Amino acid sequence: MKLLQPQMIEIFEQTAQFIFVPTNEEEYTQLVSLLDEMSDVVRDDEAHPLANLMEVLGRLIEMYDDEHIPEPAPDPIAILKHFMTEYQLTPNNLLELGQPQVVSEILSGQQELTLPQIKTLSRRFNVPTSLFV
Repeated sequence: MKLLQPQMIEIFEQTAQFIFVPTNEEEYTQLVSLLDEMSDVVRDDEAHPLANLMEVLGRLIEMYDDEHIPEPAPDPIAILKHFMTEYQLTPNNLLELGQPQVVSEILSGQQELTLPQIKTLSRRFNVPTSLFV
C-alpha cells in the first residue's frame, strides 16, 4: 500500500509555507503566532482536526527553544526558598544546614551554600545538586 498520495503532496505544498522546522527567529515567531491562532480555534477540543497539527507545531517550537534559547542559570537561594514554601519550612526546620541564624544568612545572601550543605539539600529534596550550585 502506497501511503504518499498525490493529494497529500498537493496539500503539503500548500501548507509548507506555514509548517516547517524554524531556522531563525523570524520563522520561530511565525510558528508561535500560528500556534496561538490555532489555540484560539481548537481550545480544549482534542478531537478537533487541527489538534494533531498543534502538537507538531508545539514540538517544532520546543526544538527551536531547546537549541537556541539558553536556560537561565538556577538561583540556588530562590530554589531553596521555593522548597521552604512548598514544604512549609522555616530556618528552624533546616538545622542540618546549621543554626537558624546561619540559614537566615544563607537565605539573605550574606553567606553562600557550602558543598556539604548543597549535598544535604539535594538528598533532602531528592533533586540534583546542580540546582543549588
